[in-house]
Amino acid sequence: MKIFIMRHGDAANIAGDDSLRPLTEQGDLEAKIMGQWLLHKKTKLLDVFVSPYIRAQQTYNNVSSFLIKASLLVNKPKTLDLITPSGNAQHVHDFLDGLLSESNEAGYGEKNSAILFVSHMPFVSYFVAELTDKNQMPIFATGAIAVIDYDTKRMQGQLLDIISPAKLIVK
Repeated sequence: MKIFIMRHGDAANIAGDDSLRPLTEQGDLEAKIMGQWLLHKKTKLLDVFVSPYIRAQQTYNNVSSFLIKASLLVNKPKTLDLITPSGNAQHVHDFLDGLLSESNEAGYGEKNSAILFVSHMPFVSYFVAELTDKNQMPIFATGAIAVIDYDTKRMQGQLLDIISPAKLIVK
C-alpha cells in the first residue's frame, strides 16, 4: 500500500504560539496544487491523519476539497496529536502498524489505496526515515508529499518519490 506523508503549505511567520500560525496565500496555493495531484493519482485515501496545528488543518482542507468531489476519501480525517513538529516518529510507526494489523479487512491491501499524514518539519523527515531506510531523511519543501510503498507484512517501506508543488507547476 502507499503511505503519503505531506508537509503543510507555506505558513505565516508570526510571533506567538507556533500551533496558531496560518497558511499564507502561497501555502493555500501549494496545498491546492497537491490536492489536484492526489486527485489525478485516483488513489483512495482510506485514512487521513492531520496534525492539530492550524496550518496542517488548513492544508488538509485545501487538499480535501478536490478529493471529496471524486469520492476518494473513505473515512473522515482524524486529528492526531502524535504528528506535531516534535512528534516521535517511532511512536507513529507503531501506531500505523497497529492500525494496519487490526484493519486487514478494511481495504488496506488494495493496490490503489493509501493513507495520508499531514504534518510538519522536522517530523515528516524523521517519519520517512522511520518507515524506510533509516539513512533517508529528506528535507521537504512546503506542501511536498513523500510517496512510500509500504509492505504491511514487513512493516517497512521504500521511498519512491517526493513531489513538491514546484515540480508540478508548468512554466
